[in-house]
Amino acid sequence: MASEPTAYRPCAGVMLVNHDGLIFVGARIDNPGDAWQMPQGGIDKGEDPLAAAFREMEEEIGTAKAELVAESSTWLTYDLPPELMGKMWKGKYRGQKQKWFLMRFTGSDADINIETKHPEFRAWKWAQVRALPDLIVPFKRDLYAALVSEFEPQIAAIRR
Repeated sequence: MASEPTAYRPCAGVMLVNHDGLIFVGARIDNPGDAWQMPQGGIDKGEDPLAAAFREMEEEIGTAKAELVAESSTWLTYDLPPELMGKMWKGKYRGQKQKWFLMRFTGSDADINIETKHPEFRAWKWAQVRALPDLIVPFKRDLYAALVSEFEPQIAAIRR
């Protein structure tokens, strides 16, 4: 029997806030359930986490029209549930370690296009920041709650 992976996949995530103080979330194509997540993805070898965050945002939602507001104070981790362990990322990782960035969206809704070259989302919407932990898949809820706790005080300043 193969041993459980111990490494965490390095990842960057974006909490994208519009002028109303709402957060971008997308429904993943590969999850038929009612789970929504913020843009995020792997950091390439040698890539700066902030550069990865902007790249992932453009790859997933078709725009990088955003300004950096804040960076998470720590790397946040989550473990995959047992049914996904060994199946995702070719079984190399037990979960992800993520550096998150709070960003002010500088574009308009018309700039968002989830029909990208390699689509990840089937739908998108703007959500209340406090709703985020209830929108994500259960195994990422603690991570989203930590993000809300850390970034919520700064979101009020983003609202016009």
